Amino acid sequence: MDILPYVVIFILLMVILVLILRPRKIQVPAIEELESKLRFALASAASVKEIQDTLEGLPHDVLESITRSLGKRTGKLNELLATFELTQYDRLFYLGEPIDFVGIKYDEGIDFIEVKTGKARLTEDEQRLKELIDSKMVNYVPLSVQKIGIAEHVDTEEIEHQSEP
Repeated sequence: MDILPYVVIFILLMVILVLILRPRKIQVPAIEELESKLRFALASAASVKEIQDTLEGLPHDVLESITRSLGKRTGKLNELLATFELTQYDRLFYLGEPIDFVGIKYDEGIDFIEVKTGKARLTEDEQRLKELIDSKMVNYVPLSVQKIGIAEHVDTEEIEHQSEP
C-alpha cells in the first residue's frame, strides 16, 4: 500500500508532461490573403504595418516551416517579407511577373526590384528584362484611349437587340 501514492504521483506527472509537450495548434494566416493585401495596399503604411504585425506574431519555427513547405509559394512569402526592406520608397508597386516590384523615389529615380533567395537565378524573362534596363531601353509611354470602333459596334448591336420585341 505504500507504493500506491508514488504510482498516482508518477501517473499525474506523466499526464502533466504530455500536456506540456504536446504540439499546440497555431493559426497560420492565409498566404493568399496576405498576398492580396500586399498587392492592393502597398502604398498604405497602415496595411504594411498590419501585415508585418501578423507575421511578427507567428513563432519563428512556424514561419520557417511555412517557407520550407510551400515550395513555389516560398518565393511569394519572401516577396511579402521583402516589402519590409523596401520602406524607403515613396511608392511601391507589386507586379509579380516578370519583375517583383517597381519602387519609386520621386527625388532619385525608379528601381525594378526582383526578390531572390539563396542560390535562385534569374529566369530567361527576368534576364531579358534586366538587359533592357541595363541598356537604358526604358521608355515612358503615355496612352490616350478613345472609343474604339469595335466598342461602338458592340454598343450598336446591344441597342438593336434590346429594342427588338
